[in-house]
Amino acid sequence: MKLYISRLILGTLFLFTQFIFAQDLSKNQFKVKGNCEMCKTRIEGAAKKAGAKTAVYSIDLQTLTLEPGDQASADEILKKVAEAGHDNEKYKAPNETYEGLPGCCHYDRDLQPAATEVHEHHTHKKENEFYVKGNCISCKTRIEKAAKEAGANSADWNAETQTVTLNFDSSKTSSDKILKKIADVGHDNEKYKAADDVYKNLPGCCLYDRDSAFSEVNPSVHHEEGTKHEEQQTPPNAESHSQHEKKIDGVVVTGSKAATSLNKKEAGLVFNIDKKELLKAACCNLSESFETNATVDVSFSNAVTGTKQLKMLGLDQKYTSLTKEQLPEIRGLASAYGLNFIPGRWIESIQLTKGGSTVTNGYESITGQINTELLKNAKTPETSLNLFSDFNGRAEANITSVAPINDKWSQTFLLHGNGTFGNTDMNHDGFLDRPKGTQINAAYLLNYNDLEKSGFGSHFGINFIRDERTAGQIGFDKKLAQDKQPAYGVGIDISRFQVWNKTGYVFQGKPYQSIGWMNQYVYHQQDSFFGLRNYNGKQHTYYSNLIFESIIGNTNHKYKAGASFLYDGYEETYLTDNIKRNEIVPGIFAEYTLTGLKYTLVAGTRVDFHNLAGTQFTPRLNFKYDFTPQTILRLSAGRGFRTANVFAESQQYFASNRAVTIIPNGGDIYGLKPEIAWNYGASLQQEFKLFGRKSSIIADFFRTDFQDQVLVDLDKSPQQLTFYNLDGKSFANSFQTQWDFTPFKNFDVRLAYKYYDVQADYIGGRREVPFMAKHRGFVNLAYATNKNDKGGFWSFDTTLNWVGKQRLPDTSSNPAEFQLPAYSNSYAVLNAQISRNFNKKIRAYVGGENLTSYYQKNAIVDFRNPFGNYFDGGMVYAPIMKANFYVGLDVTF
Repeated sequence: MKLYISRLILGTLFLFTQFIFAQDLSKNQFKVKGNCEMCKTRIEGAAKKAGAKTAVYSIDLQTLTLEPGDQASADEILKKVAEAGHDNEKYKAPNETYEGLPGCCHYDRDLQPAATEVHEHHTHKKENEFYVKGNCISCKTRIEKAAKEAGANSADWNAETQTVTLNFDSSKTSSDKILKKIADVGHDNEKYKAADDVYKNLPGCCLYDRDSAFSEVNPSVHHEEGTKHEEQQTPPNAESHSQHEKKIDGVVVTGSKAATSLNKKEAGLVFNIDKKELLKAACCNLSESFETNATVDVSFSNAVTGTKQLKMLGLDQKYTSLTKEQLPEIRGLASAYGLNFIPGRWIESIQLTKGGSTVTNGYESITGQINTELLKNAKTPETSLNLFSDFNGRAEANITSVAPINDKWSQTFLLHGNGTFGNTDMNHDGFLDRPKGTQINAAYLLNYNDLEKSGFGSHFGINFIRDERTAGQIGFDKKLAQDKQPAYGVGIDISRFQVWNKTGYVFQGKPYQSIGWMNQYVYHQQDSFFGLRNYNGKQHTYYSNLIFESIIGNTNHKYKAGASFLYDGYEETYLTDNIKRNEIVPGIFAEYTLTGLKYTLVAGTRVDFHNLAGTQFTPRLNFKYDFTPQTILRLSAGRGFRTANVFAESQQYFASNRAVTIIPNGGDIYGLKPEIAWNYGASLQQEFKLFGRKSSIIADFFRTDFQDQVLVDLDKSPQQLTFYNLDGKSFANSFQTQWDFTPFKNFDVRLAYKYYDVQADYIGGRREVPFMAKHRGFVNLAYATNKNDKGGFWSFDTTLNWVGKQRLPDTSSNPAEFQLPAYSNSYAVLNAQISRNFNKKIRAYVGGENLTSYYQKNAIVDFRNPFGNYFDGGMVYAPIMKANFYVGLDVTF
């Protein structure tokens, strides 16, 4: 039956692909004027009614791509399009028809091609330029019409620079009168603010952001002509906002974009984290990149190796797809320490998706996806140096250089080095609270971009990492043989090499149609020991993904289709056992996107033919509905599967004397079956005004149900680590609400509360999954001072995480002195940072982590006898270090 279904799916997808590629690609393209989705519908409808086989209108390019039918020529079709109200390169619409179009469809009939070109932001505006808010062509028409009605001879509004250029006779009118008239029709400007009721009655496409800075230079104040603007606009927190600046007679105008923002266009719940957000804390690597983010939970997983792990939607990191440049990154043997291999200063942006992600990125995502983009975009050469040191012997240095080679090629050099040299033992148990060692990490990126002319673009990357760590008791000497060591030690040596390429082509004349091919090879080797326990592993991975994207009829109906291939070659040695396996996974996928005026639906499915786990069917669905532009509902559902790497993913428990036991269940990977889970989610986003400023609340609920799971049982015995397949139910309920608001200029507040209910049917019965607090609270505050004449300013950031009690593994069979309570205490961790930007080139910062100094005093069970039966360094639920302070310096050349 499974074979029949697989063949049926393959056949259907094959026929579908044949149908798509069999279409005639030699269609005609014509210039046609239009503004919005209503224009698009009208133009395509008129073309098809006139006899076109297909008609696709691009609002951005102002082009209509036609495939004329047998009974109609392109000339006849364009004539009908003009009769429907849309000027084109052959026919002009009748005036009465144009005037009868809805207001949002009134395109600019006099627009010259040069006026549509994209310009860079101007640092200084000209004397006859004034800042006016707007969004689209409809705004342009309305602004220019109002200006002319107020006496301007001519007016040209530029959406990119948000300026209107006026030509008027000062003896007949004034700029003040013209700007007042522009405000009267709904557009904030540097002198006048539009009435709220007028603004709210603008078409939805015209509702610009009223919170950006130049509308607040003189909010709701009517100035007499000639009044001088002397108030200086305060910049938003420059470390949490991307900015561009303009100057008005000494007035600094700053437009800003939130450093962490929810993508309102995506059907899924996708957060975009800007690199500015990462500067708000000591972001030395990816594991520390989410300190100011409420969605991801970061925790220590081991009291000996000092590693950190991420959790999302109440489940461990392994259930989240962690990618770099949209390529698989932290998985397999890299699961335990891979977060340390992406330096924070290398990161350009992070995209965080809650719930099932797109099927084009693979089948492993269950709770979501975290994708990291590296630095690779710069219009001018830029080299930066970052130096960091804390007060406990940790030092880091980063050098990043991004530079264009010519108008098509650019390159990026990335170099990172870190070292931990001090013996840190804050709880006085004789064990290092974090390992000592060094890391060298280097990468080179080469980018080619000729999409506008030839349609081609390509990205190449290569990365090498060498990481060596030593942990354990302070007296441990790594140079001595293990069997001659009087002290307990841990050694971890990792070498990693990867090379990747992404190449894409956009079909000429068809901006909606493209093909992309991604390839990556990874070699990862780890040699490690934990006391007398050895664990070594090698991994070879090759990944390839081919994606074709186009439309069906028009851009309201988009689709992606493609094929992927994954090869994982593993060789592991644990104690005396040598375990080898090769996983070979070809797959195919298809995804359809339907876009309406208020909704977006993304439905996708993929079929993967795993040589060890069998054929796997992975459907996913995301739906977004905009009740209003400020009220958005999202729904999602999907399936994911993965193969468990039980040794690599459980290394936090190797620093103990637990015996590892695997109870086989007929599977081909460690005798275990693959993990399969369904994830369902719903979220509601609401934006509103508070204190006259933009505020937003988002609440979401996700549930994950495991169809099969590899359980890690720590309760069966304190002396055992047991793996087996689920027999019963396992689920995770996650609820989160987050509120972002700005009580006054430059002061941003983020509040969040999270509730988790995570349970599973273990051999001993249903229990809460350990080390997962049911209740969590989060507060982040960010403030920046005004910029001075040199662009310098202060910024202050602080984050408070409150973690409720957590269930701890059962240790009741241990002697009383080695028993842990059933539940941990709740605790709070406070981090803070103060930074000083002296100008655009130099920044210094100082901060502190865990300023509450709460730490787990009994982090290691029976630490006095590390070779005894009760020794366990994996029972960690809280920080193991007290307050730690750091300083840093950023210099840009």
